[in-house]
Amino acid sequence: MRELWAVLSALLAALVPGGVSELVTLVQEPIKTESSLLKPKVMIAIVARNAAHSLPHYLGCIDRLEYPKERIAIWAATDHNVDNTTAMLREWLKRAQSVYHYVEWRPMEEPRFYTDEWGPKHWPPSRFNHVLKLRQAALKAARERWADYILFVDSDNLLTNPRVLNLLMAENLTLVAPMLESRSLYSNFWCGITPQGYYKRTPDYQPIREWKRLGCFPVPMVHSTYLVDLRREASRDVAFYPPHPDYSWTFDDIMVFAFSARQAGVQMYVCNKEHYGFLPVPLKAQQNVEDERESFIHTITEALIDHSIEPSEHLYVPPSPQDMMGFDKIFLINLKRRLDRRSRMLKTMASLGLHATLTDAVDGKALNTSQLKALGIEMMPGYKDPYSGRVLTRGEIGCFLSHHSIWTQVMERGLHKVLVLEDDVRFEPRFKRRLQAIMDDTDKAQLDWDLIYVGRKRMQVQQPEQSVEGINNLVQADYSYWTLGYALSQQGARKLLAAEPFTRMMPVDEFLPIMFNKHPNVEYMSHFEPRDLKAFSVEPLLIYPTHYTGEPGYISDTETSTIWDDEAVATDWDRQHARKTAQQGRIGPVAQNSVTGDSPPPAARASRDEL
Repeated sequence: MRELWAVLSALLAALVPGGVSELVTLVQEPIKTESSLLKPKVMIAIVARNAAHSLPHYLGCIDRLEYPKERIAIWAATDHNVDNTTAMLREWLKRAQSVYHYVEWRPMEEPRFYTDEWGPKHWPPSRFNHVLKLRQAALKAARERWADYILFVDSDNLLTNPRVLNLLMAENLTLVAPMLESRSLYSNFWCGITPQGYYKRTPDYQPIREWKRLGCFPVPMVHSTYLVDLRREASRDVAFYPPHPDYSWTFDDIMVFAFSARQAGVQMYVCNKEHYGFLPVPLKAQQNVEDERESFIHTITEALIDHSIEPSEHLYVPPSPQDMMGFDKIFLINLKRRLDRRSRMLKTMASLGLHATLTDAVDGKALNTSQLKALGIEMMPGYKDPYSGRVLTRGEIGCFLSHHSIWTQVMERGLHKVLVLEDDVRFEPRFKRRLQAIMDDTDKAQLDWDLIYVGRKRMQVQQPEQSVEGINNLVQADYSYWTLGYALSQQGARKLLAAEPFTRMMPVDEFLPIMFNKHPNVEYMSHFEPRDLKAFSVEPLLIYPTHYTGEPGYISDTETSTIWDDEAVATDWDRQHARKTAQQGRIGPVAQNSVTGDSPPPAARASRDEL
């Protein structure tokens, strides 16, 4: 046996340099693990025209992408601008280029217009041709730089999900778009297309757009924002310019690219597994840069509802001028403990160019029985919530006291007219301009008004409300819920305070209809005289709740509380009885208000095409 071991040792010594002792030492050393792979290389293509209004937040979203900057190249082009787009992009690139792998910059200062365009929102053939060449140049640059992916992102798209690059790459698809949101059904994909290249309505679109079906879906066309995997062999044949020899559809950059992908055998996909970002609804050819700026402001306010977005830190953005639309004050009611709502609303108001006075709401959950007695608060005899049958909650008392405090301030400070806003509202497009126009018309018509709803839930839906003669977009208010937002005159505040509602307390949105003599419960109304509040409502409405009962993010500080006379009895009525706080249902044709308007309420938008 010893002889055999000696022979084996000799053989090992001959085969292994250093002999047996080195072999034993090598095996005993810890084996080092392999390092992780570097992230794929991505080129982001930016093509901007007249985008000074959108670039700060657009580039801020690019900055916040959770992806190694050293693995990202930036390709940026701009031309035909009448605004400050070129200077802003140059400033951003100059300050940000050190953190990115590579930057290519293609500015064109002149001309400022296309010779055959009607205006900056018109797309003549010369503009399509130029944009196709720019996108092709970006695609060529990505291939020449050996990028693994190229991400096209229109300069008014907000990628609010910082993980969007990783999420799209994980789908392992050649060409994939994140579904982007707008206030309407419009998005960045089609589900159907005719043989002639036109949009085709299909039953598939709305369930995808409304997240009723989740996944990544094959579609005939995506646009605005999409990721192309350049490692795929088939991607070599996709192109923007020149158009495919067999292309005969409308000369349009998104259609040319969709046709090219189809001919190359590349399937387009759209993903809605998560919320990725926002885009504005396209404008009409006759609209201008100011209209586009207003539209994008609305996109920002929508994005702020559930996301924290900021302008790029690499750009100096001067604060927007703020005013109060002719009101003496714009009061914003906010609970101190709702810092998220406060932050969102202040950013939203700043984006809208509005100066708001923050008013601390009375926290109903902090009220105790002795405080209620000290204020002389007694519940309206026989009051029951019409949906749940419960009594008043302390949250509802806190809400009433918050509004009552503003009415008191109006009188004590001699304010002539104010706007009152709660902190859980979303604004309709062109909110500021449209509300200003209505208030100007009321002044010109010398309308005698006390209260004007800006947002509400219309409860009387059997008959249309009466239009106000000589004033567009204004009706005489009928029975309504919610105090999301309303204009209040000094005369209106005086009438509300004179009613001394503390001794017959009920929810503030039930009290107001009593005061303008439109509440269906005659018994409740008999407790208040006179009931001569002159109440109106804008129509279409200009603000809505950010969330409705049952939706993600919905929180109620009035319905979820304790009952008014026993702080030990908790309530969660909004979860069990959702009708009061649910979204406004569809109002039948017979009861539609006949006023001039350009923005139907959300419930009426289900029939709108994605285009």
